[in-house]
Amino acid sequence: MHFILVVLLALGALLNLFLGVSFFLDPATTGADFGLRSPDAQGLSSMRADFTAFFLVAALCEGWAAWKRRADILWPALALFVIAFTGRLVNLIVVGDYELWYGPMTVEALHIVVMVLAIKTFPGGRPIPADPA
Repeated sequence: MHFILVVLLALGALLNLFLGVSFFLDPATTGADFGLRSPDAQGLSSMRADFTAFFLVAALCEGWAAWKRRADILWPALALFVIAFTGRLVNLIVVGDYELWYGPMTVEALHIVVMVLAIKTFPGGRPIPADPA
């Protein structure tokens, strides 16, 4: 089970690394693949900064957790993907669906499932108890 989780985390890390670098180097093209249109420098700047940060932090957490087989490293990436999935779910409910809406949600849900399984399986998955003093 550990080996399978390590492989899945590493694959997720590679995907996120690719997306993060792609947003950093060419936010307009990568953003268009995400359905984003950026008409000005401010939009490109936001895409380059925010999307790069999201994906590179997720890649770092997943890759490091896979390498060290440590669950505690996954919490930041898990939070990113839970929030992203929740945002998409709210949008689906409030605005409605769009062509291929299930693709990004499936990828996010898979990241969440793999990370939760790794947190439950790898050492260090439980939060550190509060200091009793």
